[in-house]
Amino acid sequence: MRKRVAVIGGGIAGLAAAVRLRDLTPPDTEIIVYEQSGALGGKLRTGELAGVTVERGAESFLMTGPDGVDSAAVALVKRLGLEHALVHPHRVPAALAFGGRLAPMPAGTLVGVPSDPAALGDIARAEPGRDADSGAPLLGEGQDIAVGALVRERYGPEVVDRLVDPMLGGVYAGHADRLSLGVTMPQLAAAARVEHTLSAAVRAAQAASKRVPGQPVFGALDGGLSRLVGAAASASGARISLGLPVREIARTPHGWRLLLGPAAAPPGSGAVQTDDVDAIVLAVPARPSARLLASVAPGAAEGIGGLDYASVALVALALPAGTALPELSGFLVPPSEGTLVKAATFVTRKWERPEGGPVIVRVSLGRAGEEDRLQFDDAVLTDRAHRELGELLGVALPAPVASWVQRWGGGLPQYTPGHHERLAAARAELPAGLALAGAAFDGVGIPACVESGERAAEDVCKALEDAA
Repeated sequence: MRKRVAVIGGGIAGLAAAVRLRDLTPPDTEIIVYEQSGALGGKLRTGELAGVTVERGAESFLMTGPDGVDSAAVALVKRLGLEHALVHPHRVPAALAFGGRLAPMPAGTLVGVPSDPAALGDIARAEPGRDADSGAPLLGEGQDIAVGALVRERYGPEVVDRLVDPMLGGVYAGHADRLSLGVTMPQLAAAARVEHTLSAAVRAAQAASKRVPGQPVFGALDGGLSRLVGAAASASGARISLGLPVREIARTPHGWRLLLGPAAAPPGSGAVQTDDVDAIVLAVPARPSARLLASVAPGAAEGIGGLDYASVALVALALPAGTALPELSGFLVPPSEGTLVKAATFVTRKWERPEGGPVIVRVSLGRAGEEDRLQFDDAVLTDRAHRELGELLGVALPAPVASWVQRWGGGLPQYTPGHHERLAAARAELPAGLALAGAAFDGVGIPACVESGERAAEDVCKALEDAA
């Protein structure tokens, strides 16, 4: 009998799941992707500014994993026949902005954590004697800890505040003192369960990485990452349902029933529909997932429903042609500077762009707990981004010739210590034929989301085989 599989959520995790389902299931399997917004892609959204392609969400992906093989994102690119479109950023250094200057990003750190704090110079000073060998591993087996707690204990506060916080803030918009070491830096967490000092753990984690020196670290697609979205949707052969929320899921004797329609629409009205499927990949953020799971897997719902998110805004500025910027790809800003700006990317310097056009800068605003600072209209945020950018660069910038603002409310998960254990317990509570996927569960970044979606697809395929 022909099977029907629902993928709830049309971001890259859901689309990767749909492609994997297509590869693993019989050709007549019907795959339906339900996306409540009007567009696929989630936080992959390519835009344009003053004639230049500028990403409105994720900008690039890691090319390889720590094992040295293609990342899940690159494998998907190849599966979709887009390998010819791979592009890489220029090898331009980045900086840290603090104390009224731009300091070169120190080399040899692991997400800002150095193996030799003495090599940081005046960027940050470690407190001597703190990283002594206590005769036991830094962490016990299975133990998790906040990144900031470990680094503060071993190196002191300056390394956290000036290096680790801005690095983690650039990726997660979060704070080192609240983010799980096991999720954000798994290689360091593994090494910390063996090594007795943080410096030794960083060296061990770096040595364990099989990435080839000289190979590009990051990649993107010529024309924008929305190409990945469109190609994945096409390759999946899925029926795409846009603008119709899944408001409830329920068990049936033979699978699952989806209740579709606006939350305010009463059952039985013409605005509410049902759809019966054999399996579900749930690829939406934690809280919507928890609401959908509440009646079918309450233990799982409780386990994932408490995940917090950070909101951020991106402001893209097109400055007049010839505007002078430092020879950098961009910079990160420590929270201690007090600015709303937490990072800036010099798009037209970092990526290949035609000469003579406008100078494009993409500015990231907001960190976890700063949602109230983003509650201004676009014009105010644009003015704030432009003013703070000039102050951080130490120059008077000309007025932009064009700009846009992209808001990502609740866009970045904040993984607190113990996330992996809570997630494992939640997944153990899921009924067969129902799997979770996405950044809420398995990490931010395109490779992590792709891998999560593919693994969820494999789980529901196995459940379908077992039930046959």
